[in-house]
Amino acid sequence: MKIKKGDLVKVIAGNSKGKQGKVLQILVDANRAVVEGANIVKKHTKPSAANPNGGIIEKEAAITISNLALIDPKTGEPTRVGRKVNADGKIVRYAKKSGEEIK
Repeated sequence: MKIKKGDLVKVIAGNSKGKQGKVLQILVDANRAVVEGANIVKKHTKPSAANPNGGIIEKEAAITISNLALIDPKTGEPTRVGRKVNADGKIVRYAKKSGEEIK
C-alpha cells in the first residue's frame, strides 16, 4: 500500500475531485481510504444514548486508493510514490517528482 494513515493526499477523481485532506483510515481489504473532508455522505441515525434526537449526520466515506495522489512534501503538488532502500538499509517511500523521502 503506497498511501498510509496520516498522509496528506489530493483526490484526483470522483465527486470530491480537487479536495485535499489527511488520511484518517486505510481499509486494506477493500483497497480504500477515508480522507478528512472528502466524499462526505449523509447518514440517517436512530435516536440512541449518544445521540438522543437521532437525525442526519454528515461523515466521510471511503474512497478508492486509485483516486488519491500523495502530496509531495517539498513542492506541495500531487506525486506518485516509489520505494527505495536508503543509506541505513531501510525501505522508504519517496516522492517521484522531487525525490524527497516521505516520513
